[in-house]
Amino acid sequence: MADDHGQEPRRRTFRHSTGERADPAPCLVRHPARPNFASGSCIGSKRWPSSPRRSNASPKSSVAAAGAWKVLSPSCVELNALAAWDLYDGEAPAAGMVTGIGVVEGRECVIVANDATVKGGSYFPLTVKKHLRAQEVAAQNNLPCIYLVDSGGAFLPLQDEVFPDRDHFGRIFFNQAQMSARGIPQIAVVMGSCTAGGAYVPAMSDETIIVRGTGTIFIGGPPLVKAATGQDVTAEELGGADVHTRQSGVADYYALSDEHALALARQIVRNLQGRKPEPPWVQAPAEPPAADPSELYGLIPEDFRHQTDARELIARIVDGSRFDEFKALYGETLVTGFAHIEGYPVAILANNGVLFAESSQKGAHFIELATKRRIPLVFLQNITGFMVGQEYEAGGIARDGAKLVMAVANASVPKFTVIVGGSFGAGNYAMCGRAYEPRQLWMWPNARISVMGGEQAATVLSMVGDTDPDEIRAKYEREGSPYYSTARLWDDGIIDPLDTRHVLALGLSSALNAAIPETTFGVFRM
Repeated sequence: MADDHGQEPRRRTFRHSTGERADPAPCLVRHPARPNFASGSCIGSKRWPSSPRRSNASPKSSVAAAGAWKVLSPSCVELNALAAWDLYDGEAPAAGMVTGIGVVEGRECVIVANDATVKGGSYFPLTVKKHLRAQEVAAQNNLPCIYLVDSGGAFLPLQDEVFPDRDHFGRIFFNQAQMSARGIPQIAVVMGSCTAGGAYVPAMSDETIIVRGTGTIFIGGPPLVKAATGQDVTAEELGGADVHTRQSGVADYYALSDEHALALARQIVRNLQGRKPEPPWVQAPAEPPAADPSELYGLIPEDFRHQTDARELIARIVDGSRFDEFKALYGETLVTGFAHIEGYPVAILANNGVLFAESSQKGAHFIELATKRRIPLVFLQNITGFMVGQEYEAGGIARDGAKLVMAVANASVPKFTVIVGGSFGAGNYAMCGRAYEPRQLWMWPNARISVMGGEQAATVLSMVGDTDPDEIRAKYEREGSPYYSTARLWDDGIIDPLDTRHVLALGLSSALNAAIPETTFGVFRM
C-alpha cells in the first residue's frame, strides 16, 4: 500500500518501548564503527553554494589559515564555514577566519585561524561573532583554545560595528582572561602580523609561539611608529621573534618555520595536565546503523511541509538503528526516546508534526528524565510551530508549550540540535533553537528557518497594511534559506545529512570534557 507520496512505505528498523522490532531493510551498508578522522577530511567544510573564497591566496596565507589547523588537527569539524556568505560585497569569505573543533594529541581543542588573504586578517563584525562563537564552544566544553594568529586587528571602515559594544572586539580578550582563570588553556601561534588589537591574542595567551621572519607582534606598526616618533624601524626589528623571545618575553617559544610552530603547539597540548571527568554512565561499544544512512537523501521531502516520519531519520543515525521510544502512544507529534550515537547514550526529541499540548507535556517529562540521568539531549527539528485555534487556546496550549520551553531552557545536560526540515516561530524555541544554548546547532541543506512561513506572513501583513504579497513571500523565501542563516551565524554550519552522526559524535565526546551536573529534584509528571 502506497503512502501519500505514492511510494511504498519503508520497513522500520527501530525498536519501540514494547521491545518489538521490525525486520531489517533488505539492503544494508555497513560503515566503520567510528569516523576515520585520521584521513584528514574535515567535516562541515563543504562549501555548498558557489564559494567566494579567493583564488589568489598565497602559500603562506593558506598555511596560516585552513591548511595550518588541519595539519595541526587532521580530525576536525569546521564551524561556520559559510560565515558572511553573500555579505560585505563578497569581500569577507568565511568572515576571514577558520574555526572548528579538532583532536590534537588525543585531546579535543577549539582552533581559531585568521585568514590573512581577507583584508589582512582584520575583523569584520561577523569575524568577531565567529571568534566569540568558537570561544563559547571552548568555554561550554572546557576545551583548550589554539589561536593561529595573523591579524591586523579591527576592520577600520566598520569600526563602529566591531569596537565598543559588549560583544564586540574587546570581548575576545575578556573571554581569554576568563577561560585562563578557569584553567582552560589558551595557546597562540603567531604565524603572521599581530597588530593593534590583534597583538592582545598572543599577549593574553598562557603560552605563545612565534615564527621567525614572519611572526610579528606590536601595538603600533612601523608606519604608526614613524608618524608618532619619526623612528624608522622594520617590522622584524619592532616586534619579531627575536624581540619577543629574547627581550620582551611576550612570546615563549621561537619557531624556525610554520611547521616547527605547529609541532611546538602539539607539544604544548601533549604536556597539558588534566583528564576528562568520568561520565555518569557506561559508554557502549559503537556500531553503525543497521539501516543504510545513505537512504536519508531519499527520506527528505523536497517540500518541507510534507512530514517525514522522524523514526525513519533516527534509524539511519543511531547505533544499530535501535531506538527505545518513550510514550510512543501519547503526544504522537513529538517522538522521544533513548538511543546511542557512536556508543554515547543520547535522549532524542524529534518532530513528527505540529506541537499539541500533549506532545509538549510529553517533551517536558522526557527532558526531565534525561536531565536526571545526565544523558545528553539531541533535538531533530522539523517544526512549523504549535497548534493554533480557539479549541487549543482554551485548552491551554500556551501553558503547556511554556512547560516544554521551560524544560529546554533549564536542562543542565549537553544539548545538540539539528534542523532537518523547517524551524518556525515558537517551535524553534521549544526544540532548542540558538537562543537555548545548544552545544552545537547544525542545519541540513534543505532546512528552512523564519518566524513564520512566507504564505502566512503575506496573509498577516496584508491585513495590517498595503503590502505586496508576492514581495513578502519572496522576502521570506530568501531570508528563510539555510545559507542566509549560516552566513549570519544563526547556526554552526550546514552539514551533509550523512555527516550528522559523526558530527554529533565529536560534539558528544567534546562535551564530556566538562562535568555534567546532577539534579536535586524529582521528575515531575506533566
